[in-house]
Amino acid sequence: MAYNDLRDWIAALERAGELRRVKTEVDPVLEIAEITDRVSKSRDKSGTRGGPALLFENPKDHKVPVLINQFGSERRMRMALEVQSLDEVADRIRQFMDVKSPQGFLDKVKMLPMLAEMGKFFPKTVSTGPCKENIRKDNLDLNYFPVLQCWPQDAGRFITLPCVVTRDPKTGKRNVGMYRMQIFDGRTAGMHWQRQKIGAEHYREMLRTAAQKMTHPTQPQGLVGHPGSVEIMARTSGGSLIPEGGLPSGKMEVAIAVGTDPAITFSAIVPAPPEVEEYLIAGFLRQRPVELVKCETVDLEVPASSEIVLEGHVHLDELRAEGPFGDHTGFYSLADLYPVFHLTCVTHRNNPIYATTIVGKPPQEDAYMGKAVERVFLPLMKLTIPELVDINLPIEGVFHNLMIVSIRKSYPGQARKVMNAIWSLGQAMFTKCVIVVDEDVDVQDIGEVTLKVLNHIDPERDIQFTLGPVDSLDHAARLPNYGSKMGIDATRKWTTEGFSRPWPDEILMDADTKALVNGKWKTLTKELGME
Repeated sequence: MAYNDLRDWIAALERAGELRRVKTEVDPVLEIAEITDRVSKSRDKSGTRGGPALLFENPKDHKVPVLINQFGSERRMRMALEVQSLDEVADRIRQFMDVKSPQGFLDKVKMLPMLAEMGKFFPKTVSTGPCKENIRKDNLDLNYFPVLQCWPQDAGRFITLPCVVTRDPKTGKRNVGMYRMQIFDGRTAGMHWQRQKIGAEHYREMLRTAAQKMTHPTQPQGLVGHPGSVEIMARTSGGSLIPEGGLPSGKMEVAIAVGTDPAITFSAIVPAPPEVEEYLIAGFLRQRPVELVKCETVDLEVPASSEIVLEGHVHLDELRAEGPFGDHTGFYSLADLYPVFHLTCVTHRNNPIYATTIVGKPPQEDAYMGKAVERVFLPLMKLTIPELVDINLPIEGVFHNLMIVSIRKSYPGQARKVMNAIWSLGQAMFTKCVIVVDEDVDVQDIGEVTLKVLNHIDPERDIQFTLGPVDSLDHAARLPNYGSKMGIDATRKWTTEGFSRPWPDEILMDADTKALVNGKWKTLTKELGME
């Protein structure tokens, strides 16, 4: 049964012994982050990392409690998605993708139950909800909420777990993304949507339309015709290039939900295609539709059970320096220009709970969310790369720095084809290093990967470099958002790939001897003191 809201989720965590309430007064500026960082890197008696979820009931100078580290372990991620294994979600996705086109009347009849099941995932709009218990349009102040400053060199306090709702100005489709927001003052905040994010594309599309009307009011809408216009539109979300004469005026509506049920929060980070709405993904994950309510001052819908909703606008002609910010790479992302969010309304539940997270050197809470994305979306990657067997994005590689891939190799050069396929897939295009191994290598076993990769490669022959877009947080790239990437072909080399030497067998014990020792192993472990 799906969690009704954040409070239902908190109750489940507490019943499972996965939540600790902190009654000691602690400061949202640095102190909560330091406590959470220590907890997230701790191990329990079994050696499991992550520590418990934390509910700070007495944040200094605030009446609103703070929930953090709610997803900060593998067990809690499984609980959040209500599965025993993350592969269960992947299997459900795979079943939907395996549906064949019906060949006759009986096939169509057989599909009806599945179609009915899919129908129940679609979101539905209701007249009101708990998030409307308090509606404020005057005397607004973002500082009412205990927004954290996580690291000493952060530019200020940042909202770090917001579900940011925008609408495509061309199609009208909604998008829910997660973009950090630096609090500038009580009514404005930075909107850090990096250029590859859907929210940033909605913003750029509005810029294109406004600029076209300003420059060629009688021509069809499209890109401005003057040289460099495409680059200008690309750079205005997290870039310093502004056209001579400034940006076109206008407003873009935005709504931010803070403190949603876990499926909705998780859906905001998944790398879904733009055509698939996150509310639908959340419905699929929770096996029940998300109930939405209309906002008060903008034409957008937010989850009815949200703890806090912030409504407002981004002004097209306003950019402001946002950052530095201690990021998930373990380094500070530097200040850059981003749009500014202007608050027009706040709605919240009675006695709201402020949900947040911190990022920094792994492992942190985001590591477990990222590993869940890896497992859940593997079937979707296989649609484009059918030879794919498994992938591993090691936590220490902060996801965009390293992807280890195993494939079923069936023709020469296939590993390089797979590298290029990965670099063409959505946010996977930012992967700095791709390592491709054969299907018999367990990519989840870093020890085995290290042994096989370093034994299998001839560096000059098997390492290739390419140039292209890189993650905005890659501080080592030669230019912001543009740099090099590396692929390593660690598969066995074939004669058809120009390798004429014999390839040696791996050292493995024969099955008969292993079975013989297995029969004696219980006695031997006693004699060897290995019990």
